[in-house]
Amino acid sequence: MTRPRRGLRTVFGTARGLRTFATNALVAFGLASTSVQLVGQLLPDVTVDPAWFFGGTAVSCVVWGLVRAYPRTHVRRELRRPEVAITVSVGDLIGLDTDIAVGFSDTFDTSTDDDLPINRDSLQGQLLARGYGGDAAALDAALGTALADVGPIARETRRDRPVGKLERYPLGTVAVLRNGGRRVYAVAYSRMDNACVARSSVTGIWLSLDSLWEAVDRHGQRGPLAIPVMGPVLARVDTLPPESLLKMTLLSFVARSRQSVVCHELRVVIRPDDAERIDFLEVAAFLRGL
Repeated sequence: MTRPRRGLRTVFGTARGLRTFATNALVAFGLASTSVQLVGQLLPDVTVDPAWFFGGTAVSCVVWGLVRAYPRTHVRRELRRPEVAITVSVGDLIGLDTDIAVGFSDTFDTSTDDDLPINRDSLQGQLLARGYGGDAAALDAALGTALADVGPIARETRRDRPVGKLERYPLGTVAVLRNGGRRVYAVAYSRMDNACVARSSVTGIWLSLDSLWEAVDRHGQRGPLAIPVMGPVLARVDTLPPESLLKMTLLSFVARSRQSVVCHELRVVIRPDDAERIDFLEVAAFLRGL
């Protein structure tokens, strides 16, 4: 299905889309009518064909309503208290040159051989492939250095866990890596079981986000930070849809920023494959309410 059809379905198939379309179309019609009345008073000798006027005005208002209600793939909100900017957009997180956050499991596994334990198409797999040239040993060494002061809370046996690392770290652990000229915040927001299935929860993600903001506050020097929406697919958080997880992320950031500024710009980057699952009109309305 083409994107224009999806866009029209969002406009006419959702309450927010219909309301936005109708409001803007009616406002445009009111402004057009007022303008014609004003011109009629200033230039009484000018006549307007009613059929042409109403037909042209109706088409113009419908087009304007569609333009205003048509779903976008970029939303920006600048807050004054605190002074921070938030953007939500579709894009490539790993390709950005700003500091980024990437979700990991509590074992900080890195291997993507045969997509185990890590799926090579995941953000973590893409970080390995593009940020470290596929060199898992280099990524493991960086993680080892970052986690040197963090003690594991458990250790599996190779018999119980045939594939992957054996040491487990507390949920919410953040390993701060240097990757080129940027920082990568590796956030343990899910638990990887011994069958290499990662699972998290709403509570676990909220805790991990709080830990992420603390790490960014400590290491980021208030520079821009780009993050994904954590949990909707590979961590199997099925109790909330992706849009609700996105809103929870935004709420967590704003709540933390009102205690003290973490960074002056947060960029939430949506994978292109997930864009259809996010109603950007709803996200824009949610940001306006923060």
